[in-house]
Amino acid sequence: MSTSVTVLAGGVGGARLAHGFALAASSPSENELALTCVVNVGDDTERHGLHVSPDLDTVMYTLAGLNDEERGWGLTGESYATLAQLERLGEDTWFTLGDKDLATHVVRTARLRAGEPLSTVTARLAAALGIDARLLPVTDDRVRTLVSTPSGTLAFQEYFVRRQHADAVLGLTFEGVDAAGPAPGVLDAVSDAALLVVAPSNPFLSVEPVLAVPGVREALRSSRARRVAVSPIVGGRAIKGPAAQILETLGHDVSALGVARLYTGLVDVMVIDTADAALAAPIEDLGFEVLVTDTIMGGPAGRERLARELLRPGGPHR
Repeated sequence: MSTSVTVLAGGVGGARLAHGFALAASSPSENELALTCVVNVGDDTERHGLHVSPDLDTVMYTLAGLNDEERGWGLTGESYATLAQLERLGEDTWFTLGDKDLATHVVRTARLRAGEPLSTVTARLAAALGIDARLLPVTDDRVRTLVSTPSGTLAFQEYFVRRQHADAVLGLTFEGVDAAGPAPGVLDAVSDAALLVVAPSNPFLSVEPVLAVPGVREALRSSRARRVAVSPIVGGRAIKGPAAQILETLGHDVSALGVARLYTGLVDVMVIDTADAALAAPIEDLGFEVLVTDTIMGGPAGRERLARELLRPGGPHR
């Protein structure tokens, strides 16, 4: 009998937990597991005439075992001859694109221009890389995250890459989201999963652009799945990226408790690190079940360990 698992993901944390489930699914000792990843597209951008989908690619490369583990993004064994030549020709090259990575964007852009939706293109790319999991952009429509800062409104990659997320975040807008619709299969993946996991991704930059697509938040609220969220904040700090800074500037507690408050009414179980065990009781007071465990996934073994804890019979529990 197959167990359906859906992961709402973006960025490195989402990619690593998705990889953990994929590793568990490939184990002969594991019951058949059908994995779907619903991925943020709010950080998609256009560079040098090409459509780049950073979160989709991070998840895709990680599931394929091709990602650069040290950086957390991009492909291992990259070269940058094309980028160097673009710079020589006068192009602005602050957004790093490796030679092998460029091939992905060339193929994606060509197929999008030929009229294929992003979800179809993504499925074809994932299949070409030997990925068994279903990889879904949350929408085929154009949605772009805009970041309000003291310096003005910045496009996401301007804020995140060019300015190294150093600006205080005063607010977020998801341009185009009101007119967007979920990609084919997204609502079913959220509604019908046995286990639905909100990955330890940035709640504002990676998860909220997924939930903001009309119909997705509602599907999560009413889902029949066992709904679990893994905190990206450990010991008052973000595992990676600017989640802690954004929690602070937007007026939330910089803690696993602060993250739990964001997910109240959306999930049943909060997974927090052993470093935050003292927060289990106040999180339970919000109506959650709590799993206290080691959430620092590290390499493949740590990712698979955490995924298996979430898959245990009876579901995650304290």
